[in-house]
Amino acid sequence: QVQLVESGGGSVQAGGSLRLSCAASERDFTFYNMGWFRQAAPGKERLFVASMTWGGDTLYGDAVKGRFVVSRDNAKSTVSLQMDSLRPEDTAVYYCAGTKSITDPWNYWGRGTQVTVSS
Repeated sequence: QVQLVESGGGSVQAGGSLRLSCAASERDFTFYNMGWFRQAAPGKERLFVASMTWGGDTLYGDAVKGRFVVSRDNAKSTVSLQMDSLRPEDTAVYYCAGTKSITDPWNYWGRGTQVTVSS
């Protein structure tokens, strides 16, 4: 099973920036869609943040539009999330995710990386 591994989390003050990265354990594995979800606390819903398809189509959650930018490198099976103008409510564990095809659910997940934004 292909693994997804996130990096780049940390602590930042409100208004600051962080960049998250995610890499697949097999570079030759092709994901149709790669993206990011976040979970504010255990037991809370894991919410969609952003995604990008193999062809470059992007989607963003309403809470992050205009502040976050998703990008990917298909050749390396990596996806990144540039997070600017961070707010305390962006504090969460961020998970990288992938789908194998257009019809598949999000069935590849990383273990998550913590992002903490202080006011």
